[in-house]
Amino acid sequence: MSSPTTSWSRGGTHGGSAASARRTCCSSTKIHAAVNAAGRPVRLRLSAGQRHDMDQAEQLLDGLEPGHVVADKGYDSDPLREAIRRSGAKPVIPARKGIRRRRYDRTRYRLRNRVERFFNRVKHHRRVATRYEKTDRNYLGFLCLASLFVSLA
Repeated sequence: MSSPTTSWSRGGTHGGSAASARRTCCSSTKIHAAVNAAGRPVRLRLSAGQRHDMDQAEQLLDGLEPGHVVADKGYDSDPLREAIRRSGAKPVIPARKGIRRRRYDRTRYRLRNRVERFFNRVKHHRRVATRYEKTDRNYLGFLCLASLFVSLA
């Protein structure tokens, strides 16, 4: 990995649960992504729409060696911060509302928009935005294909 910064965020699309093989009515799927400093995807994961984002945070970080991990307030937790520090990176995560104030690098936190722009570009692909696929495996395949197109653009 050439970039020292990794960011992640969440995005949702309509479709099936990540735990099931087929799509069910009124359920959704969240897309979790780790991107490098240039906004290129490094790792993609799917989860059920009703699951909390923190469930996928450590799996996204596992095996990566970033210098900084930039994430939104939804990822603010002491165990995740410790996992980030153990990996040798510095967490850049603001505190949630009502939680004690934490210091973070506001200049680096502005880089978080790169992951938001990644999701915006991926969702321009109709097949990803509307989730036509019934299985998570197929949906993840099209998500990877759309990510490849985004990376090459």
